[in-house]
Amino acid sequence: MAVYRVCVTTGPYLRAGTLDNISVTLVGTCGESPKQLLDRLGRDFAPGSVQKYKVRCSAELGEVLLLRLHKERYAFFPKDSWYCSCICVTAPDGTRSHFPCYQWIEGYCTIELRPGTAKTICQDSLPLLLDHRKRELQGRQECYRWKVYAPGFPGMIDVSSFEEMETDKKFALTKTAPRADPGDSSGNRYLPGFPMKIDFPSLMHMEPNIRYSATKTASLLFNAIPASVGMKLRGLLDRKGSWKKLDDIRNIFWCHKTVISEYVMEHWCEDPFFGYQYLNGVNPVMLHCLSSLPNKLPITNDMVAPLLGPDTCLQMELERGNIFLADYWILAEAPVHCLNGRPQYVAAPLCLLWLNPQGALMPLAIQLSQTPGPESPIFLPTDSYWDWLLAKTWVRNSEFLVHENNTHFLCTHLLCEAFAMATLRQLPLCHPIYKLLLPHTRYTLQVNTIARATLLNPEGLVDKVTSVGRQGLLYLMSTALAHFTYTDFCLPDSLRARGVLAIPNYHYRDDGLRIWAAIESFVSEIVGYYYLSDASVQQDSELQAWVGEIFAWAFLGRESSGFPRRLCTPGELVKFLTAIIFNCSAQHAAVNSGQHDFGAWMPNTPSSMRQPPPQTKGTATLKSYLDTLPEVNVTCNNLLLFWLVSQEPKDQRPLGTYPDEHFTEEAPQRSIAAFQNRLAQISREIRERNQGLELPYAYLDPPLIENSVSI
Repeated sequence: MAVYRVCVTTGPYLRAGTLDNISVTLVGTCGESPKQLLDRLGRDFAPGSVQKYKVRCSAELGEVLLLRLHKERYAFFPKDSWYCSCICVTAPDGTRSHFPCYQWIEGYCTIELRPGTAKTICQDSLPLLLDHRKRELQGRQECYRWKVYAPGFPGMIDVSSFEEMETDKKFALTKTAPRADPGDSSGNRYLPGFPMKIDFPSLMHMEPNIRYSATKTASLLFNAIPASVGMKLRGLLDRKGSWKKLDDIRNIFWCHKTVISEYVMEHWCEDPFFGYQYLNGVNPVMLHCLSSLPNKLPITNDMVAPLLGPDTCLQMELERGNIFLADYWILAEAPVHCLNGRPQYVAAPLCLLWLNPQGALMPLAIQLSQTPGPESPIFLPTDSYWDWLLAKTWVRNSEFLVHENNTHFLCTHLLCEAFAMATLRQLPLCHPIYKLLLPHTRYTLQVNTIARATLLNPEGLVDKVTSVGRQGLLYLMSTALAHFTYTDFCLPDSLRARGVLAIPNYHYRDDGLRIWAAIESFVSEIVGYYYLSDASVQQDSELQAWVGEIFAWAFLGRESSGFPRRLCTPGELVKFLTAIIFNCSAQHAAVNSGQHDFGAWMPNTPSSMRQPPPQTKGTATLKSYLDTLPEVNVTCNNLLLFWLVSQEPKDQRPLGTYPDEHFTEEAPQRSIAAFQNRLAQISREIRERNQGLELPYAYLDPPLIENSVSI
């Protein structure tokens, strides 16, 4: 008689325990155990519990290869989901095998777990294990299906596939009672207290292992409902028309101010702060260094000489690498939208900036179209106060459109969804790259499903607050993806290509490069442990299927993008993984977390403009400026979004935090510890630097960076 000791850990989450019967079967190289019910006196599998059982076999099983978990009905009780964290099996000779699970198990089913030792397909030779890998991926590919949201978009998850599987896999919002419009069969409904329609059918079914936890769902609703209802009660969400005076905007979120939002309200109209935002605002990726001026921006030295001073000229500053351009060419053909029944307007400006001897980035000139001419004047800091402020505000509106649609939603949310999908579909649980990437996919599929149901759907928030609306969003994202390259995706390459490595006080760059280096070092150790040669990368068919699916679905098979469709060396794999983890974590934090800080003062980040770009100088006044800014209800709808996406979730997992122990070997665990220590050192350096800054930059402080795109 051989006795195996089985230790089962249930997750600590709300409703993680189960009343269903749980049995196990151990499969070894020399045979398998009888199916044995795990049952003790008292309640089994309570949330957060660690419980021990014994499995008796007639003979030893050899090396334990698989553990089968059987979840079956208990008496008359209904199905009860269970979150199994991990199982540890101790053999009669004292050998311990850890079986990571870390997933919800719903319904009545049998799942098979492998020991936690990570293995590529090349490292498996037993037919039993090779067949297990194949069956696992077949099941995942049936569950997680691709869908095309719109032409030119990265692939997305098809949530309807979950409805076809089991009816008890529901997202929490299905318990609400949405209000339908008479005759509306589209699925779009109003949720009481919210100003936009929500596509409820897309939220009805969400596979349990990718949906928000109960804690996160409650946190999201707790933040959203009071803010929305508060605005509704004050009449702001229904008030149309212009703001009467700028100071009125201060009162929208009077109780939700931050140090930075207060600073923005005080300094938003100043040129140094305008330039600062290109470096450390929410869209710090726009600037390119110029060696010569483009023909479409006919600026002469005489125009800017009063600003440059007597000791230099425009040509000299170009040669010194001190002239930079923010070019919003992508907006030139963007469709426009109507808000409150009135047409909105979009500009495609060119903004020229100068790095002055004091190290401040200053705006030199603004042209509000891509076509120079008499009807497209070049605005200068020497123009009248309102002319110059209006020109800068047009640029800030363009910043909003490019940032929200491309830098933020496309390049972090949508691309990271494609990475998550390919990882779930092409890499089995035992694969080292799956174990490495899984923490960086947490909640991404859920948050993007929510975004498509509330922001991108017809009459959703994008249609309620932006000058381009949903159709413009589709155009901007598809156009941006068609021009997106691997160089843009990799921070060091992007900074080098844009010529911005030497700009002082570029905290996004400095912090980002340190975090990139920490991730790269960590990934290099993990890859080096499992891939010992070029051949080990090239012969990993699962890895090659993974990168091929990313190339096909994230970047639409576009060769000119420079993204790999196949990986040939460990070095190529390290770079690709580093870029993915960085963009899922640090890059998203950099372009998301400060939205309320920089956008709470609406004139700094207007979401729409109600008058066309000025074609002559000398006509702008305070009244015309207010009549150009978004109306009251549009402003409030947009600020509600900024407030929600900037809130820290209650179940945050900061970068480098891996409470689920998918790696069980000592070598990767040492690498994780070293990664965490390096991030802690980076955090100390950032906080020490910030103590001496008038405006601290903390968006890339590692404890404030989520592991994944989750909000």
